[in-house]
Amino acid sequence: MRDDKYNLIARSVRPDSRNSQHATRNPQPVTRYRCPVTRYHQPNTENQKSVISLIKPYFVENRTKILAGLLSLIIVDVLQLIIPRIIKWTVDNLTAFEIDVWRLLSYALYMVGIAVFIGIFRYIWRRCLLGTSRRVEEGLRNTLFNHLQNLSASYFDDVKTGDLMAHATNDIQQIRMATGMGMVALNDAIVLGLAAIGFMAYINIKLTAFVLIPMPLIVISTRFFSKKMHRRYQAVQAAFSELTEVVRERFVGIRIIKAHHRKTAEALRVESVSRDYINKNIRLVKIIGSFFPMMLLFSNLSLAIVLYLGGRQTILQTITPGDFVAFISYLGLLTWPMMALGWVTNLIQRGRASLDRINKILQTLPEIRDRQDARDLAGVDGHIVFENVSFSYASKRDVNGVATLSNISLSIKPGQVLGIIGPPGSGKSTLIGLIPRLYDNQRGKILLDGNDIRTLKISNLRSHIAFIPQEPFLFAGTIRDNITFGNQDISDERLEKAVKDASLYETIDSFADGYETVVGEKGIILSGGQKQRIALARCLLKDAGILLLDDPISQVDLETGTAIISTIRKMAGSKTIVIVSHRLSAVNWADCILSLDQGRMVESGNHRQLMDADHYYAKTFRLQEIEEELDAA
Repeated sequence: MRDDKYNLIARSVRPDSRNSQHATRNPQPVTRYRCPVTRYHQPNTENQKSVISLIKPYFVENRTKILAGLLSLIIVDVLQLIIPRIIKWTVDNLTAFEIDVWRLLSYALYMVGIAVFIGIFRYIWRRCLLGTSRRVEEGLRNTLFNHLQNLSASYFDDVKTGDLMAHATNDIQQIRMATGMGMVALNDAIVLGLAAIGFMAYINIKLTAFVLIPMPLIVISTRFFSKKMHRRYQAVQAAFSELTEVVRERFVGIRIIKAHHRKTAEALRVESVSRDYINKNIRLVKIIGSFFPMMLLFSNLSLAIVLYLGGRQTILQTITPGDFVAFISYLGLLTWPMMALGWVTNLIQRGRASLDRINKILQTLPEIRDRQDARDLAGVDGHIVFENVSFSYASKRDVNGVATLSNISLSIKPGQVLGIIGPPGSGKSTLIGLIPRLYDNQRGKILLDGNDIRTLKISNLRSHIAFIPQEPFLFAGTIRDNITFGNQDISDERLEKAVKDASLYETIDSFADGYETVVGEKGIILSGGQKQRIALARCLLKDAGILLLDDPISQVDLETGTAIISTIRKMAGSKTIVIVSHRLSAVNWADCILSLDQGRMVESGNHRQLMDADHYYAKTFRLQEIEEELDAA
């Protein structure tokens, strides 16, 4: 039994890939998120109830399996307790020379039968208890992922990807171990331990009392070590998060590292973080390395007491030789529960530390979320109004108090085109990011068809918007999947039209696998312009009334850019379009052009008006005209 459980400790099992119905189960959060998000609190007794509530629903839902598993585990423990009795009968009969070959064979067959039943019921408790722990793992991971998707964009401005990966892998694995083998070890510590003590007391109460002398020492030492374990497990998990993030960054940036010959320096950085992780593990091992041998020491003390006092009682014929052998066998069975006390403490502290870390994320409320009275819009005309809108990123507010956008007021009528220009860092991308509520403005209002966008449901608002970010992101799948987001219902005709409108058709046709070409991580096999056009095709495929384009032709050549802008111009009048661009030829045809500088509107008007004003727009336009003429020459 003990070896069997030790094998389970060491074995690494691949997580289930099956979908879980627990994915929509969210805990009740208790704190509001505010930037910066790194302000985590240490676990305290007040939040332990909410921590336990994370896994309670899975236990309630799988209570039948858990009861069946615990019952099977108890049956296994009882069957193991019968074996020493058979050994006692055998030894007593042998020492008294009162046994024949057939009775000896019957004893052997009893043990074989018991072994068969132990194997059957051991399979059942593994299937039920360890299977339930896998359900907990699957459900928590889905819950965590769904919750992270609901958090605001500002949350991810400061949180490291490696930290989130550590939460979704290592932390949840520790919770699985605590809920799976933790239940097994706790059951054995109670049921098998008490039953073994009961059988030992049945043989000789006085000898049993001496054997149990080390037990209070186990309880005291467990309480002493558990607090230290918890703190050091948290430090280990935090170090693992840092190591994951550092290694992830180096893998993603491997081409830059090679190009700049930074292999040695980056290897040293990984080595430094890895050493810190190892050092924290070694500090933890010092505690565990003291705890488990101490459990064995107390077990061996009990064995020494049995050998001396039990041996004397056997010599004095107070107990029979069979009782003496059975007593030692029961003590051997008691060794695992005594060890399980230490192991279950180990598992619970690991699981609790991981639950605390997961709970901190699940307690985080998104800054941007639906109001209780939020409503849907069946359709939109596309009338967008900014009324004295101001916005600052939290990090910039903390550093210098300078607003990213200040007192922005504008009006875009349905079907109109707004162009936004300005030097880098002037707030262009931030401005259009406020429309789909990636961030919320701190002052002023943004209206859509006369409705404050904060009174609309976020999902409904974004369903009416097609958006291209400044940095196009591609998933590591095929071109088709990246454009359609894996939607199999999109017809080939619609897909082909979007691709042609994005001036991407000839590029895809040149690939051997066409739409099924795998683009690799972040579209690594594609050029910047090709990635940008795939993102544009993805955007054009969405039938939305509002089109937000953040520098859509920044990475394509002049001819391709002209073709893309021609496509966008054809949609003017039927869609409200907002274009951010450093290339003024992309916006000079817009109904209104807005020029930003350090978050403020410095000029606005159509192309002719801005040229007559002879400020930033006019000067930049003339310079770019000269550059384009030189490029053409």
